[in-house]
Amino acid sequence: MKPRALLLNVAVGLIGLIVLFPLLWMLSVSFMTAGEAATFPPPLLPKSWTLDHYRDLFVTQGMGRYLWNSFALASLATGLALLFTVPAGYAFAKLGFKGRDRVFQILVAALVVPAQIGTLPLFLMLKGMGLVNTYAGALVPWLASIFGLFLVRQYALSIPDEMLEAARIDGASEGQIFRRVVLPTLQPIIVTLALFVFLGSWNDFLWPLIILTDQSNYTLPVALAALSREHVQDIELMMAGAVITVAPVLILFLALQRYYIRGMLAGSVKG
Repeated sequence: MKPRALLLNVAVGLIGLIVLFPLLWMLSVSFMTAGEAATFPPPLLPKSWTLDHYRDLFVTQGMGRYLWNSFALASLATGLALLFTVPAGYAFAKLGFKGRDRVFQILVAALVVPAQIGTLPLFLMLKGMGLVNTYAGALVPWLASIFGLFLVRQYALSIPDEMLEAARIDGASEGQIFRRVVLPTLQPIIVTLALFVFLGSWNDFLWPLIILTDQSNYTLPVALAALSREHVQDIELMMAGAVITVAPVLILFLALQRYYIRGMLAGSVKG
């Protein structure tokens, strides 16, 4: 190996180690006995490994309920987002209708507006509809995102018009074309969008904190924040809760990363 390539690999390895170190230490601390992580200097590995903190979270703190809440909400948010966003993105890319480009420009311009600005109006609207402290209210912000619409639209522009016209000449309806031609072509960007929505809804803290008032409806981030107020000194317990929160989405991302990378690379050069 050439010296330049060797130095580059060493540098990449060091950067990767620096990025991974907090996650690895978090995992290590979650197996330490109570109070062990508070010593100075902080130990890298447990003196004696224990699962007491994980047992406490699931048996005493009811973490299983919050884990299910997060999984259910993230799965529903992903399914609903794909249901609304994918057809809309395809329509903006390949179906002609009056004002299409102007509407799309307005939507893209709205991307610069912080989402937090609409939090209060949305909460008041849902309160008037009786959707506060319901999963339906927690799902509303994920029904259709402008970023997801933009992502699907840019990728759908790569679909040849000739392929769609050939399907129409063969007598296929627009619904059949979408199901049999468009959806298989959009698979990489659909997986990418699904990952974005699932990770975003799983990690979302602000909106569930606002809209879900009953503790039994809490998601993992909200439950972990509430737990930290009661166990502020229990570093090992908090780290165990963080591992439970991070591990599912990390495993999901690693399993689907090749689709994610393919979708992002392809979508970045279309349009």
